[in-house]
Amino acid sequence: MRARASIVMSVHDQLALTRACLESLARTTEPFELVVVDNGSTDETPQFFERLAYPHPVHVERNAKNDSVIATLNRAWRAAETDYVCVLHHDTEMLEPRWLERLLAALAEPGVGLAGLYGAKRLRADGRFVGRTIVHSLAEGPTVRPPWEEVAVLDAVCMCLSRDLMDAIGGFDESYGVCHGLDRDLSFAVRETGHRCVVVHAPFHHRGGATRPRDAAEPARERADLALRREALARFVAKYLDRLPCDVRPIGDRVRDFVAAHLGRSRRVALEHAR
Repeated sequence: MRARASIVMSVHDQLALTRACLESLARTTEPFELVVVDNGSTDETPQFFERLAYPHPVHVERNAKNDSVIATLNRAWRAAETDYVCVLHHDTEMLEPRWLERLLAALAEPGVGLAGLYGAKRLRADGRFVGRTIVHSLAEGPTVRPPWEEVAVLDAVCMCLSRDLMDAIGGFDESYGVCHGLDRDLSFAVRETGHRCVVVHAPFHHRGGATRPRDAAEPARERADLALRREALARFVAKYLDRLPCDVRPIGDRVRDFVAAHLGRSRRVALEHAR
């Protein structure tokens, strides 16, 4: 049976995470092809893929050095030959074998162009998620209502769409730099074509962050990373200024949110005057 989808990922070191991810993906019921670009790994990752025996077809390419993740993902999805591409972080573990089926089923719904596992229904004018509108399928307590819910943007942990739509958009915008901003930008690029973005109910673990090595240089790296995040967010806001803020919730939910916020402000003012 010909695979309809390719799972696309960029990996760099952290072989234990990659191994756990691939072991979880091996149980996937939907046939797929795996497309991996090894982004200049210096650990045993290259040897692992050379020896890999896997129940799904695997295509591996390698960057000589650690390149921009955004550029690497563009290289990876363009190497896929299936109708759909699913960009996935290598620090995820899928717990529901039908997860890919569920993503593709959502994409078959009229008007849906991008499906994933984590997102937000509302963005502020500064491009940031409104925390209380986040919906996700994290195994520790999924908040998305099955089978899926519409969101304004998806997180890059998992983003699935048709290859034709990815081609039409032109892929990821590499002007964002190394790795930040690609998910907000892709979500809004899909929305600009008249399609919706949805979060699908398919529980998963996300192992990122906590497993990174800590050393004396870590605070400096975190400050540099924060600066890159701010630059990416500013670029996103400048690019989509006329689309922000953005809220895909039903009007009733927006009204209730507005009333609750207004009452909260009124109570705070009353308390200040009472002091």
